[in-house]
Amino acid sequence: MKYAVIAAGEGSRLAAEGIDVPKPLVKVGGEHLIDRLIRVFIENEAEEIVVICNDITAQVSLHLVKLQADGLQGQPVPLRFVVKSTPSSMHSFYEISRYLGDGPFCLTTVDTIFREDEFKDYISVFRKSLEGGEADGMMGVTDFIDDEKPLYVDTDGQMNITGFLDKSDTCRYISGGIYGLTPKTIDTLNGCMGRGESRMRNFQRALIADGHRLKAYRFSKVLDIDHASDIIKAEQFITD
Repeated sequence: MKYAVIAAGEGSRLAAEGIDVPKPLVKVGGEHLIDRLIRVFIENEAEEIVVICNDITAQVSLHLVKLQADGLQGQPVPLRFVVKSTPSSMHSFYEISRYLGDGPFCLTTVDTIFREDEFKDYISVFRKSLEGGEADGMMGVTDFIDDEKPLYVDTDGQMNITGFLDKSDTCRYISGGIYGLTPKTIDTLNGCMGRGESRMRNFQRALIADGHRLKAYRFSKVLDIDHASDIIKAEQFITD
């Protein structure tokens, strides 16, 4: 399976709060965010890891060049990366989608923090769902809400996703920003881009509108690193 990381944001909120490194190079638990994801993906049998970073700061792309050459902790990294600034996460996804069309893949943003054992189980369940032809995608969700603008995920009793909502008083889950997808979903991405849409939540809604079968997989907690205080929360979370 391939894995993909959107790491093209500028991290402006972190910078405004005194964090002087680009978001992908912020450290949690002694690891850069990008390195943590790459390590976890390798541990989950990554065939290739595709990353997009912006062209505003050279630190991240230089770091990726070093990973390509030297590996991560002495282990080779099957890394491909694109350097390009984009106006949104969905545009970033579009830029790397050309490398993701030949098999199932898992996509996330660089600041997504999850429990590694839960991620391993998620990938295992996703693979089994593909083998059984049960779904076109599996989204990581959580009932832990610590997001400024959460995307609510409506599900039925079998954890089939029936909708994505900006507001809800009844949905148990929100999106964790972890997307297990199949190549056929890229047609939906292309359609979104053609209509001038730019948010990942609109892509997810379009998946439902296009008739793709999506499953939800529950993570106990998923955190994003948007503020300096989130780094402390993430440190505590991964060491609990």
